[in-house]
Amino acid sequence: MNIRRIATEEAFVTDEIFQEWKKAAGSRFAEPGFRILSDTIYGGDTPAAQVIYSKLTDLGAQRIAQMDADGIDFSILSIAAPGVQVSDAVTATQLAMNANDVLAEAVSRNPSRLAGLATVAPQFPKGAAKELERAAGSLGMKGFLINSHTKNEYLDDHKFLEIFEAAQALDMPFYLHPREPSPSLVGPMMDYGLYFAGWGFGVETGTHVMRLIMSGLFDRFPQLRVAIGHLGEGIPYFLDRIDNRYLLQVKIGATPKLNRLPSEYFRDNFIVTTSGMTSVPSLKLCIEVLGADRIMFAADYPFESAHEAVEFLDTADISEDDRKKIYTTNAESFFKLS
Repeated sequence: MNIRRIATEEAFVTDEIFQEWKKAAGSRFAEPGFRILSDTIYGGDTPAAQVIYSKLTDLGAQRIAQMDADGIDFSILSIAAPGVQVSDAVTATQLAMNANDVLAEAVSRNPSRLAGLATVAPQFPKGAAKELERAAGSLGMKGFLINSHTKNEYLDDHKFLEIFEAAQALDMPFYLHPREPSPSLVGPMMDYGLYFAGWGFGVETGTHVMRLIMSGLFDRFPQLRVAIGHLGEGIPYFLDRIDNRYLLQVKIGATPKLNRLPSEYFRDNFIVTTSGMTSVPSLKLCIEVLGADRIMFAADYPFESAHEAVEFLDTADISEDDRKKIYTTNAESFFKLS
């Protein structure tokens, strides 16, 4: 297939951050979902955790070889969840800067195969905005990623506005990535593993997206560009109902009136990726609801099988024009890849 396959949500971590996760998970203040996730995946003592660790921390030959084996031509790397968001503000800010230095150096070794999204620490919004300037400038990052909530706080809070002000001014796209639900949301999901990727991650991130839209963030920053994974965290399926209920809520005074309908912000300010999704009906629904111009390919390496992700999109019953958009041209445009 003569199509450049660009994967847009591919994870990495530094050893510093990995060790900080283990430390944070052992604290009596650890968030419940994160504590369990750390014990099962990031604990570092099981064979499965060791495999994940080795893949996340390798930014060189092993990763490039795996990309070749999976048929991926170009990967956009970003910090794995929960990133630096379980640390105190000072520690998180330093860890983010160090991670960006590591990632920029790795990209410089393989610029034809890799690009990076910056890590920032929302715990210190002013510092995050400043790091965005460095990332967009000397480090050459193509955007930035935040792993949903930070210590039970969501990005619609006014304290985070300067991050988005910097992002719009720098034209830096933002990837809102899932993590385990916040303490205020996770309660009913602690049973049956519902807090994990099969359900809780999507509920967490979809809720976060709706908070951003309903807060009026995109009236304030109309040029802000946001990517989300898992074919939109269920939101494309609900867009008509979201609009319908929003209009009723405005009518009865239950929510402030926005300049536009929620679906309009979602269609214009958001783009979705295929990370973790290999369902042709779900892909076709997104093409019908959003258009193929609003979808990018992602494999979610190393948490998902990149080989299966490629096989899925290679064989999906869609037009070749749409396949090229999803694999190549949408990512080139959204992240301004040369």
